[in-house]
Amino acid sequence: MTNASPIEKYCFVSIYSYSYEEYKETADWLLANTDIRPKVAIICGSGLGGLADLLDNKNVFPYNTIPRFPHSTVQGHKGQLVFGELNGKQCVCMQGRFHFYEGYNVATVTYPVRVFFLLGIETVIVTNAAGGLNPKFKVGDIMLIRDHINMPGFAGQNPLCGHNEERFGVRFPCMSDAYDRDLARLARETAQDLGCASFLQEGVYCMLAGPSYETIAECRVLQLLGADAVGMSTVPEVVVARHCGMRVFGLSLITNKVVTDYDSKERANHEEVLATTRMRTEDLQKIVSNLVTNM
Repeated sequence: MTNASPIEKYCFVSIYSYSYEEYKETADWLLANTDIRPKVAIICGSGLGGLADLLDNKNVFPYNTIPRFPHSTVQGHKGQLVFGELNGKQCVCMQGRFHFYEGYNVATVTYPVRVFFLLGIETVIVTNAAGGLNPKFKVGDIMLIRDHINMPGFAGQNPLCGHNEERFGVRFPCMSDAYDRDLARLARETAQDLGCASFLQEGVYCMLAGPSYETIAECRVLQLLGADAVGMSTVPEVVVARHCGMRVFGLSLITNKVVTDYDSKERANHEEVLATTRMRTEDLQKIVSNLVTNM
C-alpha cells in the first residue's frame, strides 16, 4: 500500500481489490473439498439462513476455514457455506453475507460471488430482509425484486471500479436486465401454486450503506425516487453476478414498515426484523425451493 500511486491512494476500491488468482485459490480449495458441483447459489439474508437447512447430503464449511473468505459478524447470520442438494438440484448456500457496515470494503462484500462464478454457478438467488417503503406493502409480504437503486454506487462504491478483469466480464456491463424476468415469472407461478400469491409483491429495492436505519426525510426521498423497499445489502452482489454473466433472482422479505410520519411512535429495530423473518421464513423457503426445482 505504501507504493500505491497518488490515484490509488484516493481510490478505496482499487487498493482493496483481489486478483483473479486469489479468487481461484478459494474456488479450487472448495472444489477439492467437496464433490458437489452446484449450478445455483443462494445468498441468505438476515434470519433467512434456514434455506440451507433444507439441503440434503450437506458439506458445511465455516467461513473461517475457507482460504481468503471473509467472516460474518451480524446477528442472524451463521457464517458458513453449505453445499448440498435441494430437491435433487445441487446448490450452495451462504448462511450469512457481508455488509459495508461491518467495515468491509466493496471488494470483500462481493468476494464470494466471483468465487461462485469460478465454481461453475449459473444462477444466483439473493434474499434479504427489507423495510417497506411502498404504502401498499404489509409486514410479512415477500417482494420479487424487479430492479434496484444502488445508492452507494452513486457515491462511487461500485464493486466494478478499478481494474477490469476480462476473465470475469466486460468493462461496461448492462444492468437494465439485472433481475431475470423468466425466473420472476416462474416465481409468480410457483407462489400461485403454493397459495402464497396473496402476500407476494413486486418492486424496486434500494440499498443504503447502513448501519443506521433511515430518517423520515430519507424515506420520503426514497419513495420519490420510486423505491418500494430499502435495505443494506444485495445490490453489490447482484452487480458482480451480472458482470460475470450469471442469472439473478431476488426476494425481499418486508420485515417492517418504514416511518414517514413525524408524529409516529414506531421505531425500526433489528429484533423486529428477525421476529418477522421467523414468521414468514417457511413460506419464503417454499418459494425458493420450489423455484429451484422448476428451473
